Amino acid sequence: MKISKDLFDKLHFAAVKARENSQSYYSKFKVGAAILTEAGKIYGGCNIESSSFGLTMCAERNALSNAICNGERIFTVILVTADIDTPISPCGACRQLLYDYAPGIIVIMTNLKKDAIVENIEILLKYPFGFMKNLK
Repeated sequence: MKISKDLFDKLHFAAVKARENSQSYYSKFKVGAAILTEAGKIYGGCNIESSSFGLTMCAERNALSNAICNGERIFTVILVTADIDTPISPCGACRQLLYDYAPGIIVIMTNLKKDAIVENIEILLKYPFGFMKNLK
């Protein structure tokens, strides 16, 4: 899938706006994400931290959850961004959930300077949970 500059800019803007709502009291590391549905709607998400680290919710999972809660089921692209020198990559838990609910999704990893790496979720998560069932 080719990502146009216009689409990239819309997704990046939405992710940056979502990032502003980050609740990152512990790490001080704000992350934003924006997911695009097949119908062309964009849903944002930000990271929300907990003092019990395992309860922390990542921006990517929150964007996906936001879209699912609004009835969306088919996703094409997700963009994630943070204020770092190189593009940010989704964690393993986010990769697995994206694989589960958005197979084939394009993942755009960025930073606030708009440096970007574009990859398919199947490349980012080569051996997901449940992949063995597909080998039968």
